Amino acid sequence: MAKILIVEDDANQRLLYREAFEEEGFEVLDAPNGWTALACVGRECFDLVVLDINMPGMDGLEALVRIHNANRRLPVVIHSAYAEYKNQYKSWIADAYVIKSSNLAELKRIVLTLLDDARGDG
Repeated sequence: MAKILIVEDDANQRLLYREAFEEEGFEVLDAPNGWTALACVGRECFDLVVLDINMPGMDGLEALVRIHNANRRLPVVIHSAYAEYKNQYKSWIADAYVIKSSNLAELKRIVLTLLDDARGDG
């Protein structure tokens, strides 16, 4: 079972993502901000991170750089409501960039693809 870290400042969205990915059979931990995400990545082994950008304190792009510096092999999916961040060079570190939608099908598809690729199944 793959372990995913969801980094999202909105508690309702964290709950929605947690439930959606747990229904798919994943182990899910969540973090409300970039600082907490870095602490989680430092103490746990994750197979993938889903990362919001617009968060208080440390934004998702700064968290992305720090996560990447800590573990370059850990796949990260940016999941943001803002398409304009896709053009910022820091976002290019991410393995995928998915625009938020009420339908999580695209996010799930990308997560499954990246996990398959990491295992060598894709």
